[in-house]
Amino acid sequence: MPKNRTRARLLWSATLLLLLTACGVSADPPAGPTTHLIDHDGRRLAFHVTPGRSPAIVLDAGGGEDSSYWKDLAPRLASATGSEIVTYDRAGLGDSDDAPGPWDPRRAAGDLTAGLRELGVTRDAILVAHSQAGEVATYATLAHPGLVAGAVLVDANLPQFFTDGQITRLVTLGKPQVDAAKADPSTKANRQLAATAESFVPVHRAFHRVSWPDGVPATVVVSEKTPFDGSPQDVRAWHDAAAAFARAGTGRVLVTAAGSSHDVPVDRPGLVLGEIEKLRARVER
Repeated sequence: MPKNRTRARLLWSATLLLLLTACGVSADPPAGPTTHLIDHDGRRLAFHVTPGRSPAIVLDAGGGEDSSYWKDLAPRLASATGSEIVTYDRAGLGDSDDAPGPWDPRRAAGDLTAGLRELGVTRDAILVAHSQAGEVATYATLAHPGLVAGAVLVDANLPQFFTDGQITRLVTLGKPQVDAAKADPSTKANRQLAATAESFVPVHRAFHRVSWPDGVPATVVVSEKTPFDGSPQDVRAWHDAAAAFARAGTGRVLVTAAGSSHDVPVDRPGLVLGEIEKLRARVER
């Protein structure tokens, strides 16, 4: 991956996102994904499904990323588990229509759950959420008890991180990048960045007040370098938030991705796959 692209993704995350041992798996390789265009709330949303057995494993990428973020991990996961694998493009990204107005993780959660319902995924899914998708996962799980059997939150946005002081720091750090994005709205990534910035303060103050449901097991995979590599204060706050989340309820596990940047699914795909397998084994007991 080009260094400038990786750096841009880390900057996005740092300033605005804060933003499998299967039984009976066939030896034959799984079929490739098929795309389903689903209408919801006046928008067309693209979901990509690799067929397999239940429980479905749903992969949700971080801010500015579409379903292609999982292009290497998804087929490995399908082969290892035999499970149905679902990826999707959040509104405004990939093959999905734009969502007018500021970023709203509750609306994004509604898009995700509506799409899963149309696909027949209504119970006991394993949700894998990276970065900004941690917000979507939280609201989706709170709003639809029973939909999510467990979650792997991969260097994800967690409520504990977004104190008033941290929100203020992020807004200040992100201002130059946001201004540049607003000046060039021609790309989907820039439009999403501007939309996230527009609602960043109220959205994350509200997010700080919510709690992950205690009855839903969660594995928190936190990167060693975090989105804030080079800022010891913010690195510490990110790690402290992950540890606080893990302590706040039963059925939670904290795992550190040693040596990894914020892009844990890219840097340590085997670790992520292994934690998905472990979580699935826990929830299927």
